[in-house]
Amino acid sequence: MKLLYAEDEPSMAEAVTDILQFHNFIVDAVSNGTDAYAFARAELYDGIILDVMMPGLDGLQVLAKLRQAGDKTPILLLTAKAEVEDRVAGLDAGADDYLPKPFSMNELLARVRAMLRRKETFTPGVLTFGNLSLNLHTFSLAGPGGSVALPKLEYQVMELLMLNHGIYLSTEEIFTKIWGYDSEAEIGVVWVYLTYLRRRLAALNANVRIRAKRNVGYTLEVIA
Repeated sequence: MKLLYAEDEPSMAEAVTDILQFHNFIVDAVSNGTDAYAFARAELYDGIILDVMMPGLDGLQVLAKLRQAGDKTPILLLTAKAEVEDRVAGLDAGADDYLPKPFSMNELLARVRAMLRRKETFTPGVLTFGNLSLNLHTFSLAGPGGSVALPKLEYQVMELLMLNHGIYLSTEEIFTKIWGYDSEAEIGVVWVYLTYLRRRLAALNANVRIRAKRNVGYTLEVIA
């Protein structure tokens, strides 16, 4: 599952991003409403989490602009404002849920899961490509040769590739989406995890391979 998260307070943004990634969500994190709107219009997300008080566009403005543009992606608003009027304003503008600060991470996760379950557009619990399937609930990858539960980072890379099959993702794009801008890991870790996944595909007798195009990136393709 892929989320967009907009929060201008650095420590809060880092903490929430870490907990979401720990629970196997792919997270694009931005720090202002202008970027949040641009990202939301440029990519497909399963859900969006917006802080209300942000520079540029605030969360309510981003919400309103997205709904006016016909975007039906589920949206959860986060804010330090807990007054009834503020909650009503957010829900009337098209928010799916509203969580006042401070909140526990467990409650945030519960609200995110509930929001995603209510999606108008059905997102399958299993992604398929070729003779390969990835279960989004058990994090298992299956093919003719059996099934294997993937460790967190392998799962996140595989999900990213399956959601974007046929589209070349650069090493930098994969690194940023999985490890994040502030990661202390070296960018070469992407190649390491792609190597792990190539071995998984071979062991599962999959008719799918990870194709590399020099100076472009990586994508999944079905072997004829």
